Amino acid sequence: MARIGHFTSEAARDAYFTAYTAAMAECPEPLKTLDIETRHGTTRVYRHGVGDGPPIVLLSAMASTSAGWADHIRGLAQRHPVYAIDALGEPGGSVQTAPIRSPAERALWLDDVLAGLDLSGVHLVGASSGGHLAVSQAIHRPDRIASVSLLDPTLVTAGFSPAVLALAVPVVAVNREWLWRRFLNWLVGPALADGPAMRVVLAGILSYKNKLPPQFRLPADDLRTVTLPVLAVFAGSSVAHNARKAAERARALWPHAEVDLWADSGHHLGPGIERHVLDFIGRH
Repeated sequence: MARIGHFTSEAARDAYFTAYTAAMAECPEPLKTLDIETRHGTTRVYRHGVGDGPPIVLLSAMASTSAGWADHIRGLAQRHPVYAIDALGEPGGSVQTAPIRSPAERALWLDDVLAGLDLSGVHLVGASSGGHLAVSQAIHRPDRIASVSLLDPTLVTAGFSPAVLALAVPVVAVNREWLWRRFLNWLVGPALADGPAMRVVLAGILSYKNKLPPQFRLPADDLRTVTLPVLAVFAGSSVAHNARKAAERARALWPHAEVDLWADSGHHLGPGIERHVLDFIGRH
């Protein structure tokens, strides 16, 4: 159990899934709820959409689960099959049974999921830390991927802002609900922080022990190996990092990429991003 993500107690698990059920109720009803077996455990996947476009796979921000895509699934699924994944090793509907020791091993897990879904030519869409996972997949296991779309990705082309680092240390050390609430309120704004999608993040932070390998800023040499089509959208008002510097570095490392800076958007890019992503996917 020491190297496997788990809930801290049965009571904590029950409390978490109360929040999870409420958050998932905000999403469109999936066509299918799938549990895909991999060498590292069982992965929960929600299938949406009946279109004949290429498949879109959604990778959520840390601990936000598939519920984090509630505002975007309907738009993305109009012409495409859409698969929202609860990341293995994080709180949610997936159940980890074997350790994931490295980014390369995590990429092996996601490749197992795509194989279990019988998918190829996949367009990965990752938000925040899900963007980091999408790029890592393109580095380590690119064969099933057609493109990656990154929505204010963290630790890809820029580190966290000094403010995030300064605030996160005491928040993690004290680990109290009221302090986490204040941190999330600052990170995403009060309107989002009190919604069901953020309440499930908070519940996961408080009730689940994540044993995934830590995410570090990806090395430039690794990033240069990504030759797949890349869309990177950075939020100019994000407090997570310096979005302008992140965008500039993305352009330098990926001359082939489409890199945008949404000057007035916060870390959660909000409504409209799905149209931007679909336009990119339609051209690749």
